[in-house]
Amino acid sequence: MNLNGTPFSSWKSLAPLIVTVAVALWPTPDGLSPHAWYFFAIFLGCVVGLILEPLPGAVIGLIGVTTAALLAPWALFSPEQLAAPNFNAANQAFAWAVSGFTNSTVWLIFGAFMFALGYEKTGLGRRISLWLVNAMGKRTLTLGYAVMISDSILAPFTPSNTARSAGTIYPVIRNLPPLYDSYPNDPSMRRMGSFLMWTALASTCVTSSLFLTAMAPNLLAIALTESATGIQVNWGQWFMAIAPAGILLLLLVPLLCYWLCAPEVKAGHEVSDWARDELKKLGALTRKEIVLVLMVVTALLMWIFGGNIISASLVGLVVICGMLLTGIVTWDDILNNNAAWNTFVWFATLVALAGGLSQVGFVHWFGTVVGGQISHFNPLMAMVALVVLFYALHYFFASITAHVTALLPVILAAASGIPGLDMQMFVLLLLPTLGFMGILTPYGTGPSPVYYGSGYLPSALFWRLGAIFGLLFLVVWLVVGVPWLALIL
Repeated sequence: MNLNGTPFSSWKSLAPLIVTVAVALWPTPDGLSPHAWYFFAIFLGCVVGLILEPLPGAVIGLIGVTTAALLAPWALFSPEQLAAPNFNAANQAFAWAVSGFTNSTVWLIFGAFMFALGYEKTGLGRRISLWLVNAMGKRTLTLGYAVMISDSILAPFTPSNTARSAGTIYPVIRNLPPLYDSYPNDPSMRRMGSFLMWTALASTCVTSSLFLTAMAPNLLAIALTESATGIQVNWGQWFMAIAPAGILLLLLVPLLCYWLCAPEVKAGHEVSDWARDELKKLGALTRKEIVLVLMVVTALLMWIFGGNIISASLVGLVVICGMLLTGIVTWDDILNNNAAWNTFVWFATLVALAGGLSQVGFVHWFGTVVGGQISHFNPLMAMVALVVLFYALHYFFASITAHVTALLPVILAAASGIPGLDMQMFVLLLLPTLGFMGILTPYGTGPSPVYYGSGYLPSALFWRLGAIFGLLFLVVWLVVGVPWLALIL
């Protein structure tokens, strides 16, 4: 039986174990330490488990980090580390296993769920949702564009897509589907909820690439690139490089979602008329709604302008404390928010697992091997191949920041060794993919776990749409970006 009381699908429950054992028994590739290969086997088994979902994602992540920690002398630490004086493998393994729970993005995601809880408890989320439905609800497609426009307006000034999308937009739009009789974890999710949630996530992935200041890892990538190559990229250069492809994708995203994640409700003035009547019944804003508005606006201002004073994650915790002190939510409300705690554990364990790939040296080895394989390519082909590799390897990361830190120096080093490759063009082709790649997996970027945990995007649907949109984003970027960069540089 699984945790929901229903029988396991035998092949789904065995597949992660079979994959893990099969990969571990495969001969270790040249140049890679055995412990790194064994860790990769565990990680790959977890990914298979997340795709097939014989158990909830949080359980799979917890089993993954626990297994790796138990097998730490063989799968996490090298013989040199184990032989070092004063190295306590048991303590170090445990510290690694729980390291994800101290990750700032994990706490920011948790804060986003609490924001949504505040919107729900005060009725503010319902009020804003009714206003949106009244203004733009006659057609489902226009609602999608409203979500996209909201993210685009905030993106240049909010260097955290988790704060922007998961903390500001998600708490509002999660109230919309029930207005159309579309509910989470229910067949009715496809009436409206799946479309809106996927549109919001896809939109924030595009805006995260379009603007240099829309996502913190973009700024980190710029700093690492300058350190490694001496190439500097400013806000204007970044925007000019990606504008044709980015703006095109931004305009297409709601329409693509409308086609590929088609809502069953297409239009209808009845719902819009009903929303207008419901707004009249609600009357004026209540005291708790006004207090929550002030908290949310303050949090948004701190996210935009206060990055050097207070971290985005701490802003989230401050707002949670404020909601508790003002009675907007109670501690029991927080304890009973199963989706928040489930996502918290799930994402924290995945952050640790993905970080372990870099820690054991697997990511560096893989990038070096592939870079060596394409060193004889035509410079343009090599450039495209490295971008595709950098993009596809995001399946191994639960954080874009971790991806940048671990892999960007390796890819830049591989590119610099290819004769005739234009490094300026390569940098401007490579770095803007950081936002796009967040669409690939339910753990690909900060907002992903929030939308995945909404109950409107079941595992199979998320992975399928992630692959489709991930490929579309990359193809459009390469087809439009390569000739555009060749023209302007």
